[in-house]
Amino acid sequence: MGPVTTSPSPVLLPVNQFDHFYRGGDRIGALRSGPGGPQRPEEWIGSTTTRFGQEVQGLSVLPDGRYLRDEVIADPVAWLGPEHVERYGDSVEVLVKFLDLGQRLPVHLHPNREFARTHLGLAHGKTEAWYVVDAPPGARVGVGFAERMALSEVASMVAAHDSAGLLGALRTREVRPGDAMLVPAGLPHTVQEGVFVLELQEPTDLSILLEWQDFAVDGDRDGHLDLGFDVALQAVDTTAVTDADLDRLVVRREDIDRAGLTSALPAEADAYFRAQHLDTSDSPVGVDAGFAVVAVLDGAGTITSAQGTLPVAKGDVLLLPYAAGDWIADGSLVAVACRPPAPDAPVAPR
Repeated sequence: MGPVTTSPSPVLLPVNQFDHFYRGGDRIGALRSGPGGPQRPEEWIGSTTTRFGQEVQGLSVLPDGRYLRDEVIADPVAWLGPEHVERYGDSVEVLVKFLDLGQRLPVHLHPNREFARTHLGLAHGKTEAWYVVDAPPGARVGVGFAERMALSEVASMVAAHDSAGLLGALRTREVRPGDAMLVPAGLPHTVQEGVFVLELQEPTDLSILLEWQDFAVDGDRDGHLDLGFDVALQAVDTTAVTDADLDRLVVRREDIDRAGLTSALPAEADAYFRAQHLDTSDSPVGVDAGFAVVAVLDGAGTITSAQGTLPVAKGDVLLLPYAAGDWIADGSLVAVACRPPAPDAPVAPR
């Protein structure tokens, strides 16, 4: 007789912080009761993705010690739902992270799907989005070049280690706690020190560094996905980004921070992932069945599914499988449910 299997149930995820080449992590430690910094600025949450070049680092471990990745592969319909599996197979389609920046992010970019498929044999690039948990007053991000750049000019600045030139070439805008922003693959970007975000992204670890001044990394060796910069820089989107372009990519906190269930990302994100803002201050909030990583950012309450009721509070991250069915958040809590694209989502453009 074979082993008895049961449907997956909602679980509170243990912290999954680890070392990186930039500083930060104390606010993750405070929120998630994790190890904190000074050099652990990321937590990968509900992750079935490994770090680039690693076998298991990055993978989320369930409370019983099993890797989430292996459980999803073993029973994708229970975790993801039959319609998801029909469209996307056993890929969860989204990677969720906390990023707590103790220093600014280097100017870098992520390749799109076409580049990842052609040069790395992967199905996903790395379009990403940020929901800002905390930020100092006047904090700014840089996303995309303010003026169209020749690829040769970008390559020259990378070769010359011209951090000031690359930073100065970016279009910038202010972000505040509660704002959210989509960052399409290909756009060079940076984030100011002191910003703390919940990030959703395609399920890869693909980053190309354009500069790495004052960071504990050798970008000449490790900044180009082992492709060499001649190839890697072909992933750069060198078009000009306007203020209006950035406005289109941002959802302001005034349009997110409200009672009930609210989409926290622009419609363009729907092809890649979904972020649903939950606020139960007026009444319970119902959410449809499907794989979800629910990060509780404030307050306390309960989440009830077909498989029972779990108490949750600020700092908890609850992983919900499709098998849990529709669920209800109640009490006095604010959370963000990070989810794959819907089975009927538009096809990602690249």
